[in-house]
Amino acid sequence: MNVALINTNQIRPPISPVGLEYIAEALHAAGHEVHVLDLCWETDRASAVEAFYRGRDFSLTGLTLRNTDDCAFFGRESFIPGFADTVALVKAQNSGINAIGGAGCSVMPEAVLDACAADVGIWGEGEFAMVQLADRIDGREPWDDVPGLLVRRDGNWERNAPVFGDLGNLPAMTRRWFDNERYFRDGGQLGFETKRGCPGACIYCADPVAKGSRIRLRPPEAVTQELAGLVERGLDQLHTCDAEFNIPREHALRVCRSLTEQGLGERLKWYAYCSPAPFDRELAAAMRQAGCAGINFGTDSGDDRLLKDLGRGFTGEDIATAVSLCREHGIRVMIDLLMGVPGETKQSIRNTVELMMKAGPDCVGVAVGVRVYPGTPLAAMAAEGLLDAGLRGRETPDDPRFFLEPAVAEFIYPLLAQLIGDDERFFFFDPTRPEANYNYNANTVLTDALAAGARGAYWDILLRNRGEEGTAEGDGE
Repeated sequence: MNVALINTNQIRPPISPVGLEYIAEALHAAGHEVHVLDLCWETDRASAVEAFYRGRDFSLTGLTLRNTDDCAFFGRESFIPGFADTVALVKAQNSGINAIGGAGCSVMPEAVLDACAADVGIWGEGEFAMVQLADRIDGREPWDDVPGLLVRRDGNWERNAPVFGDLGNLPAMTRRWFDNERYFRDGGQLGFETKRGCPGACIYCADPVAKGSRIRLRPPEAVTQELAGLVERGLDQLHTCDAEFNIPREHALRVCRSLTEQGLGERLKWYAYCSPAPFDRELAAAMRQAGCAGINFGTDSGDDRLLKDLGRGFTGEDIATAVSLCREHGIRVMIDLLMGVPGETKQSIRNTVELMMKAGPDCVGVAVGVRVYPGTPLAAMAAEGLLDAGLRGRETPDDPRFFLEPAVAEFIYPLLAQLIGDDERFFFFDPTRPEANYNYNANTVLTDALAAGARGAYWDILLRNRGEEGTAEGDGE
C-alpha cells in the first residue's frame, strides 16, 4: 500500500525528523511503499502539498508534530495552529486516512486532534502502530482497535492502550528517507536514539507522558550500525534523542563500548542529554572514548530543597561531581536551569547560581518560567488550584500554559542579572536582553554561526561564538 509520511516541522535551525525516519523504515520493512514529504525546506506549504499529492493516491498519510510550542515563557509561540493548517491542506488533496503522531501529539493528543480535525491519532511507539494500521487498511480489515491509536467513539476521543514493542525487532535504520546531507550541510541537528521511555518523577516533564515511563532499550549493535552508516556519508556530528542517555547506566556503557569497538570514537562527535546521577568516572571515560564531545545536564536547580520538590533524583553535590568528571575527561558541559518553579525563593536562586559558579561548567542556560504540560504532576497541581496565582495561558491550541512562582516574579530578572553579572558562561533568556537569547527557535546568532560552518550542539556553538577558546566544531578542526 502507498503510505505518505509528512514532516511538518519548519523550525529554524532545522531538525532532522529522526522519528519519522524510523517509522518509514518500519513501514518499508513491512512491505509498504513509503513516500515522504519534508516541508522543512518549503516556503509555500500549499504548493508543496498539492504537488506531492498530484497524480497519487494514498490510503494512509502520517503527519508528525514534533513540538506543541517554543517552550519559552515570554514567547509562548504555539505551533499547533500552523500544524492544523497543514493537515487541512492534506485533507483537501487526499481522501485517505490522516494519522497524526509525533512527540507533540503524544503530549496532548486530544487537544491536537480536535484542533486539526484529524481522523486518528497515534501515541506510543509509532513504528508498531503505523505498521499495524497500514496492514489493516491494506487488508480492508477493521483497524479502530489497533494498540496506540486514538479514535473517535460516540463523539469523543478514546485511547487504545499502547503496546510497547521490543525495539530489538525494529529493522536496521538506514537513515536515507530524508535528505540528512542537506540537514547537515545547512547546520541542522541530526539525532539518534539508544532507548525510549523515562522512569523519572520530575513534576513538570512531559517525556513520561509522551514516551512512557518504562524504559525500552535499543540493542547497542543496532545503534552502532546506524551511526556507522551516517559517518560513512560524512554525517559525523550528532545528538542523542534520549531523555537521559545515562539511565540506565549499564546500557549507556554498552552503547559506548560498541561504538569504540567499531572504531567510531575517533570518527564521530556526539552530544548527549544526561542526568548528574548516576554519573561516574568509568562512564565519563567510556563516553569520551566513544566520541562524546559534550553533555547537557538538565538540572533545573542547584538548591537541594527544590531539587527534591521537583522530583529530581540527585543533589547539588552530584551536579558538581558530574561537571568535575567531565572536565577531567575533556567533555564540554552545559547545564540547563529552570528558574521560577513552584517554591522558588530568593535564597534558592542564590544557591543555584552560586553552585553553578563553583562547579564551573562551560555553559549555563537560564530559563525563567516552567511549561505546564497536560498529564504531568504539575498540571494536576494546577487543576487543584494550587498554582493559580502564577499561571499564564489557558492551555488552548494557541495559548500554552506556563507557571512562574509569584513570590519571585517581581524581582527574578534583575536578581539573576545581578548574580550572573558579566559571566559569559551564562545564557540568560531575559526578554529585556535579546542579545543574550539562547532559545534556539529562530535564533539569528545561531543561524549565522551555522551558515559560517559551525557544527555541534547548539549550546556549544553559541558558547564558542562568544569568543570561547578554540574554534567551532566543523570549521576545520
